[in-house]
Formats: sequence, C-alpha cells, structure tokens
Amino acid sequence: MYSDLNMRSTRQGTQLHADDRTTRARIRDTAIECYAAHGVAETTVRKIAAAAEVSPGLVIHHFGSMEGLRSTCDEHVASVIRDRKDEAMSAGPGLDLLSSLRNAGYGPLVGYLAQVLTDDSPAVAKLVDDLVADAEIYLHHGVASGMLRPTDDPRGRAAVVALWSLGALVLHHHLDRILGVDITSPDAASEPAFLGYIRPAMEVMGTGMFTDAFAAQVQGSLAPHDEDEEGQR
Repeated sequence: MYSDLNMRSTRQGTQLHADDRTTRARIRDTAIECYAAHGVAETTVRKIAAAAEVSPGLVIHHFGSMEGLRSTCDEHVASVIRDRKDEAMSAGPGLDLLSSLRNAGYGPLVGYLAQVLTDDSPAVAKLVDDLVADAEIYLHHGVASGMLRPTDDPRGRAAVVALWSLGALVLHHHLDRILGVDITSPDAASEPAFLGYIRPAMEVMGTGMFTDAFAAQVQGSLAPHDEDEEGQR
C-alpha cells in the first residue's frame, strides 16, 4: 500500500554528490540520516554537526533552530516523494512496477518518516497534511495517465492511501516480524521477502483503484516464478 515509500534506496538517489551540494543541503541531508538512524529524541545539533563535519553554530546559522532544521527536512522529504510518485503515475499502465520500486532511490527518507511520524506534534501534523495533499495531486495524474480509475472522492482516496502507508511505516517492526520484510531497509524492494508484502498490498488495491490495463500489468509482474520459489526455500 502506498508503496512509493517502500523502495530500493541509494545514498545518491536522494542527494547530490557532496561536492555539488551547498553546506545547507549537506547539513539537511545529514540531519535526515541522523533522524533515520537515531530517532527524534536522540538526534541533537551536536550529533548532526559532527556527522556533517561542521560546527554546531553553523547548523544554527543555516536553520535558526532544530525546529527550523526539522521543518526543512520535512519539506525536502515531502518534495522527493511527490516528485518520484508524479514520475511513476505519469508513466501510465505500462509502468514496470517492480523496477520502479527498486530504483526509486529514497535513501534514508523512509527511515526518517518511520522515526518522526511517532512524534505527536504540530510539525508532524503539517507533514502528514502535506503528504496527503501531494497524494491527491499525483493520484490525479495517475487517473489522467490511465493507471488509476477515477473517483468521486479524490481527497478521501488520497488520505486513505497515504495514511495506510504511513501507518505501515510506524508499525514496520511488526511488518518485519509477521512478513519478514523491513520496509525501512534501504534495499527492501530487492529482497525476495518484499514480494510477500507487495503482492497482497497490490491485491488489496486491485481493480478497485487500478484500471484493468494496469491491474493486468501488475498481476503479471508479481506472479510467482520458479526463481521466487527457489529463493524462499
């Protein structure tokens, strides 16, 4: 569900090469990595500064406060997700779903969301609102490209799809325990166990959301193959 967040990740997929980034962008990217690795409570300005190889004062100079830095991180994460989903939805029913999932390049953004979503704060409420609003836009593009069926309630559908996915991130430890796939792992979509998550997720969404053409494409691409059977033995 909302599988845009559960994809193969590479460090370069979410940020420019270090030499090409501004100091502000480098600090932001490092902060996202720190939040993903350590959580909100354990991430301090000193920890971010040390990882980014700058002074704590420079972090505050660029962002004003930790709240300002968090806000910038949230905006960047939402922007990357929106752009990746827009690209996928615009591809239409011929989209190779598994290839798209494995090559989206979200880096530590998935881990970041899994950590910060548990923080019950106005900042997180704004982040969720932004993700839902973005989902409404790119799902509309999916309708226009022939990938998704139209709906009488685009906002409601966007909210349900987005919140289902975000909920899976918050409960990722249980998903790993039950289905054996850690959707916050950078290489989750490349692991054989990932199909045990994505197949039922796509089945749930099925033709209620997908057009017949895209549903057939997804069903064919996710059908069990002999190599899958071998990989699970």
